Amino acid sequence: MDPIRVVLADDHPIVLAGIKALLNADPEIELAGEATNGGEALPMIRSLVPDVAVLDVSMPGLNGLELTERVAKECPATRVLVLTVHEDAAYVQPLLHAGARGYLLKRSAADDLLRAVRAVAAGGVYLDPSIAGHALADPSAATGSSGSDESGEALSPRETEVLRLIAQGFSNKEIARRIDLSVKSVETYKARAAEKLGLKTRAEIIRYGASHGWLDALTLR
Repeated sequence: MDPIRVVLADDHPIVLAGIKALLNADPEIELAGEATNGGEALPMIRSLVPDVAVLDVSMPGLNGLELTERVAKECPATRVLVLTVHEDAAYVQPLLHAGARGYLLKRSAADDLLRAVRAVAAGGVYLDPSIAGHALADPSAATGSSGSDESGEALSPRETEVLRLIAQGFSNKEIARRIDLSVKSVETYKARAAEKLGLKTRAEIIRYGASHGWLDALTLR
């Protein structure tokens, strides 16, 4: 099996050294490159096309949010894992909107970094266990449950399966391969499920998935 190729960007030398040591200690992970600011990281990611980019949120030049947006648009094969000291749930939603696949607190890195890298590399979503529950719970946002009750339309088993995998961060192509459907069929099931539940964005689908326990297993990988 090929190693998981990672690019790391963090402007704190001590943190950078610690994260490098964790990554280098795992024979299944290859540290392909490192940068100390967003301006260095973006061209490096474009050039190396790693499987995972581990990015600090607060960096000079391009910050983590801007860098995540650029990587998601310009390097879709690279999945972003955000590494941060910020425990405020308000930080999570904008980063998910920007295209991040993972959110890990720096204080959890020693125990959970390798698990998070593997989960994101495999196509899933990883949220730090200490914030996963409240970070996606947004009572004021449309979670879809009320829409389902009002319309009386329940999801079919296949619609539920597709939506669950979407919430976990898999692409339509990855889902098609996993459950042996065409990409077009996956898109159809996704559209039907989202319409029934009144879900309009990926973030809303993730919130719905979190409220139904679909992300719980991901935080344990």
